[in-house]
Amino acid sequence: MVTPDKARRVGAIVQARVSSTRLPGKVLLPLPYGSGISVCEHVIRRLKKVKNIDRIIIATTSNAVDNKIVNVANTESIACFRGSEQDVLSRFFEAAQEHQLDEIIRVTADNPCTDYALIDWVVQAHLRENNDYTATQQYPVGLNVEVLSFKALEIAHENTEKPEERRHVTPYVYSHHDTFKISEKNAQKNCQHPGIRLTLDTEEDYALLCAVFDYLYFENKYFNVHDIINLFEGKPWLKLINKRVMQKKIFNSLEDELAEAVDVLDLQELKRAKELLARHLP
Repeated sequence: MVTPDKARRVGAIVQARVSSTRLPGKVLLPLPYGSGISVCEHVIRRLKKVKNIDRIIIATTSNAVDNKIVNVANTESIACFRGSEQDVLSRFFEAAQEHQLDEIIRVTADNPCTDYALIDWVVQAHLRENNDYTATQQYPVGLNVEVLSFKALEIAHENTEKPEERRHVTPYVYSHHDTFKISEKNAQKNCQHPGIRLTLDTEEDYALLCAVFDYLYFENKYFNVHDIINLFEGKPWLKLINKRVMQKKIFNSLEDELAEAVDVLDLQELKRAKELLARHLP
């Protein structure tokens, strides 16, 4: 557990790369369409509104194609760190180490609806409770917040070899309750809408985000979770735009991965393939 320190340095590390698999270049897409403001820029500008933050760092790869991400960081006057493409955990650790961070807000550049007030609240709770890891649950996908201590990040970096834990940064920490002080914050009841998907992985996600920004952005550039929920309650058809998109998950076994594959086949109405695979599951 981290030793309390009144001068703890808090930073947001934003993982970003151009070569995403399902929607290449997604973080550089304009939002809304034709606006000239990229998804990544929206994320950064929202983070600049967070009060309890000392530094914003984009953590991208050393690949030449990600020079475009560096250009975004330069334009927005924030720091940039370049590291491994696949070992995102080491990229985060080295970025936090270079900038001497004590506490890290983990952010992905494909979540342009990040609520800065929610981040502030989680950071305050994390520091007040002296946690190693603090995260929210049940908010719309793309709005949940993760904060972890540098010490927890360092322990994860030194102790895990599992590829999935090195790609996703925090699984080692939140799966070791015996090692770390972990706090999970459930969303307020009126904000519990995990069925609303506001992260960017596919063309359907982009279409939905463009619609959300068309409705909300020009009235309030920093619209929050309540504005989003009110919009979806008034226009429930918005959920239909990306309802067939499934969030990527981390699996602990081949059996879990196969069970998820059955759900994906069912969602895509591939009935015969689903039944064939289901018959061969344990």
